[in-house]
Amino acid sequence: MKVVIFCGGFGLRMRSGVDSAPKPMMTIGDRPVLWHVMRYYAHFGHTEFILCLGFGGSAVKEYFLRYEETVSNDFVMTKGGQRIELLDSDISEWKITFVDTGIDTSIGERLRRVRPYLEDDDAFLANYGDVLTDAPMDKIVDHVMTSDITASLLAVPPQASFHVVEFDNDSRVTGLRSAADLNVWINGGYFVIKKEIFDVLHEDEDLVGDAFPRLSAMRKLEAIPHHGFWAPMDTLKERSQLEELYRSGKKPWALWSHEARQQNGKLVDKAPVVVAI
Repeated sequence: MKVVIFCGGFGLRMRSGVDSAPKPMMTIGDRPVLWHVMRYYAHFGHTEFILCLGFGGSAVKEYFLRYEETVSNDFVMTKGGQRIELLDSDISEWKITFVDTGIDTSIGERLRRVRPYLEDDDAFLANYGDVLTDAPMDKIVDHVMTSDITASLLAVPPQASFHVVEFDNDSRVTGLRSAADLNVWINGGYFVIKKEIFDVLHEDEDLVGDAFPRLSAMRKLEAIPHHGFWAPMDTLKERSQLEELYRSGKKPWALWSHEARQQNGKLVDKAPVVVAI
């Protein structure tokens, strides 16, 4: 199943000075958050990506055109570096389509502009390119494909760092509660969408703000509640928190790292990939 990733946003809350890179290219460890999202999908066998580019699109293209497998994979070097044997590979099986969808384009219009690359597909996956999760995407896809809904969105609790303030008519505070303790769910940015979406998504419209309310009125939109790990990277604080998890070795979103190195407690054997340079 193809994965459409919206990676052309400005990411103004992430910026600390002049920076030409879009938010999905901000790094966690040695790789951009976009790479982490793509590796998540690849873990479930979805290795065909359509990147909806906008602001900083050249940075995304340049990154993958000059991609270095040795940065995130173990390898054996011989002949003074003339021969490299990769012990694992990230993107050798990936197919990536890079599409310029405009600078100030809405998410819905970005999706409409890559429709020609989805014509042969009954359904596809979509993502904002800057949120991480450990949600069981295989089970979600199976559920959506056997139901009569047109689209699903991952529903997650709001971040615990926000607090809801309750006060009386005199503005005296009567209570403070963490937003995470309320029975409130937010859009987690992971979508499974069938091609019928294009029947309700019109030119220059937003996907969530315009098309989804129509699907909701038709009872064709489903929320998939997820109580596990989910984290956005909208701010420098959130990026720092993800960096801390990465450095500690606690990377709940990195499902591939668990399966790639062990299966039932044993190492998985993989044939080396030879790269001559």
